[in-house]
Amino acid sequence: MMAVMRALPCLVKFRLVTSMLRLIDANINRLREGLRFLEEVARFQLNDAGLTQQLKSLRHELTWTGKDFRRQLLAARSVGEDVGAQMEVSGQEQRDDLVAAVVANAIRAQESLRVLEESGKLYPLTLDYARFQKARFDVYQLEQALVSRLLRQPLRQKVKGLYVIVDPEQTGGREATEVARLALRGGAQVVQLRDKVQAKGLQLATARKLKELCDGAGALLIINDHVDLAVAVGAHGVHLGQKDLTTAAARRMLPLETIVGCSTALVEEALRAQEEGADYVAVGSIFPTASKADTRPAGLETLKQVREAVAIPVVAIGGINADNLGSVKASGADAFAVISAVASAPDVQAAAVALCLKWENLL
Repeated sequence: MMAVMRALPCLVKFRLVTSMLRLIDANINRLREGLRFLEEVARFQLNDAGLTQQLKSLRHELTWTGKDFRRQLLAARSVGEDVGAQMEVSGQEQRDDLVAAVVANAIRAQESLRVLEESGKLYPLTLDYARFQKARFDVYQLEQALVSRLLRQPLRQKVKGLYVIVDPEQTGGREATEVARLALRGGAQVVQLRDKVQAKGLQLATARKLKELCDGAGALLIINDHVDLAVAVGAHGVHLGQKDLTTAAARRMLPLETIVGCSTALVEEALRAQEEGADYVAVGSIFPTASKADTRPAGLETLKQVREAVAIPVVAIGGINADNLGSVKASGADAFAVISAVASAPDVQAAAVALCLKWENLL
């Protein structure tokens, strides 16, 4: 009897250690599964090399336990004794869309990291709790990045074909909204409001009307420079120059689904814009233009190089018209931005139609 009593503490300790190993094993597995799903979304759905690499590195770093500890976890594993294995919660099997699936798997990874963090505080020689704590905050940020990218993807894919910049100073005395209406009827996929003269408060009514017109046509409204104006009217995106706010700074003020475009004249600028999270880059000036005084020359060769270097849509801008449109498309542009070729034309709609038809028929 006394021998049995002396053996009880050892038995209790064995069961405690085994149960903790089962807990650790289950949460490492959940963590690996959650991170792998996020990684595959970044890789195959978004084609985002940066996010894919971050998630892959995190998965390998956090779930590699070492050969000896891995054997202990496998020895302790007992799926048949897991009382929660068959439990179901209402709505658990439902996913409305890919965004919901990303959120669910991010939460799965975050919760597992918290369990491993707390386990590390109990068994510091086995688990480094600080590593899991830091990783939990990393996954919070990665979840935000993935969801934002998924929400922006449909808008990003609309950056193609005719991109009309409406500048009230270059509409031949016509209302900016009327020019935009005719350009949209002619096939414009994107309209950008660029007003360098009027105060933002005076641009507000125009921007609101443009948003209504673009929504009706299934096109995008982009606001040049002014992030706050874009937010105020619910624009689909904002376009930033090299001297404007950074993409990262703009993102902190914009809704998750708002796209950001950046002006570039060099391959290095385009690569940096992509790295910082831009959804498209405008490359120019491709040809000499009188529509904007402070343009930098880029040319067709730079356009080709940018197209080869980045994975996001590329918009050619600067001096583009029906005569040189073929060389622009041949250089790899996804879209072409014009001001005077449409907004200053006597017949705005006809000019837009002619450019769209030529673009579509070019090989």
